[in-house]
Amino acid sequence: MAMVKKSITVTDTQDVWMQSQLETGNYSTDSELIRDALREKQMRIDEINYIREKLISAENSGYSLQTPDEIRNMVKTRLKKDV
Repeated sequence: MAMVKKSITVTDTQDVWMQSQLETGNYSTDSELIRDALREKQMRIDEINYIREKLISAENSGYSLQTPDEIRNMVKTRLKKDV
């Protein structure tokens, strides 16, 4: 995958948090940490959009055979398969 170099600005608080994450050893660079945070944000937005679509569809049809918990679990399972 091609990489694009970016320059970003973070607050002091965000920098302290980022440094603490690097110190845990879970990430080796700021870039790795930010890419992971962006992937998590993308997954969360996808999850929200999927749930929203299902709820709108259920609302438009008048009912849903699935509970909100069932929909959430289905979304989580689907997202894990996509990773």
